[in-house]
Amino acid sequence: MTEDVYAPTLHIQGAIATLQLNKAAYANRLSPANLKTIERHIATVNEREEVLVLRLRASGRYFCSGYDISSLASDEAPSSLYFGEVVDSLEDCRAITIAAIQGGVYGGGTDLCLACDFRVGTDLANMFMPAVKFGLHFYPGGMRRYISRLGLNNAKYLFLTGEKIEAARMLDMGFLTELVPEQHLLSRTDELSSSLAAMAPQALLGIKKHLNLIVRNDIRTEEITQAVLLSERSEDMKEGAAAWKAQRKPVFTGR
Repeated sequence: MTEDVYAPTLHIQGAIATLQLNKAAYANRLSPANLKTIERHIATVNEREEVLVLRLRASGRYFCSGYDISSLASDEAPSSLYFGEVVDSLEDCRAITIAAIQGGVYGGGTDLCLACDFRVGTDLANMFMPAVKFGLHFYPGGMRRYISRLGLNNAKYLFLTGEKIEAARMLDMGFLTELVPEQHLLSRTDELSSSLAAMAPQALLGIKKHLNLIVRNDIRTEEITQAVLLSERSEDMKEGAAAWKAQRKPVFTGR
């Protein structure tokens, strides 16, 4: 079987895109070639203005077991820093991102999830961060995401012990934003995707962008101020106010 058989795929339907990990036989670990494909898919989503939501899904028992460590044995293979650069690009994706976590998520796969805006999991979800067990220092963006999403104490516990935790504790730590029954994962992800896709695009995407920047201490006050003023003059703001008054669902156009 060739690498192409396992390549992550991207499907776009209207305002919602789905990036699927397809290497179930190998716990959805990501090779350098897989990472390049994911990078291209994220670039495609960024270029398609109509896409407001990107979901990450995975086939099989595991969501993602991180970087294919065996690839580091090759002198030609990129450093694990490249994995971090791809995950950074997912965090910076223009669209709102959702990870649908149906099973185990390990190593760099945990950071792939933390880069998403929402992380919906099931009782079958579990995670661990084995970097110290491999003698591998983790890359900067991943450590920042662990601390900003989970807090310093939880980040230290997960990184320094390498212990596995189950879904309930993942939710308690903030790793999962929602915990749903296994049979409801896809329907809940679809429901959340549709709800987000129905929001006013300028406000939705602008707020996401600046929340991510603010947590990095990059507060662009003037840019935010201009976004506020632009939204107040927008057709979507008028539509939102009219829909609220009429007690109906708004129909936003992005203008």
